[in-house]
Amino acid sequence: MGGSLVENPLRHGPAPRGLTLIETGYWDGRALRHERLHRARLQAGADALGWSAPEFTFSGPASPARLRLTLDATGAIAQDSHPLPPSLTEWRVGLAAARLASNDPWLRVKSSQRATYDAARAALPDGLDEMIFRNERDEVCDGTITTVFFDRGDGMRTPPLSSGLLPGVLRAALGCPEEVLLARDLPLVRLWLGNSLRGLSPARFIP
Repeated sequence: MGGSLVENPLRHGPAPRGLTLIETGYWDGRALRHERLHRARLQAGADALGWSAPEFTFSGPASPARLRLTLDATGAIAQDSHPLPPSLTEWRVGLAAARLASNDPWLRVKSSQRATYDAARAALPDGLDEMIFRNERDEVCDGTITTVFFDRGDGMRTPPLSSGLLPGVLRAALGCPEEVLLARDLPLVRLWLGNSLRGLSPARFIP
């Protein structure tokens, strides 16, 4: 993304109160998985907002954990660790009623500016593990905490950032080709969901 698409819209006007950039990932007891990509995304977010990102070291407990790091406008870094979430052999997913706007500049950075994601996650229907968003053109975006991957029969793909979704670390790590996926095609493709914390797992779309 060039500066005209990312930096300028995010720098116009006051930042949301309490805004932080967020990185969450898998700490294996010694290091953060995909550390280079987490650092790169944090730096890109800071650049987009015009913030300074100080030198720091990811740190966590001596055992595997969910590691969460935040950066605020003053350059302050905070890190905390939590128990790992339960593992899933298959995500049961539905389609969220709320839509994302493909031109929303806040979807280009991983930050605390995520009310739509949090609201959908808090209201997960019984029997579902995740909700998938679509945009104003009915293109699939991402989940409340996951990136979407799919296969029509010619290899794994992932929706393009231009559909309006967060730049996931797992997405960057896997390097899948991008392809638009319409919501109506979700029952017709092979699905996976994942993030840098949980890794990649098969998913089943439930209409």
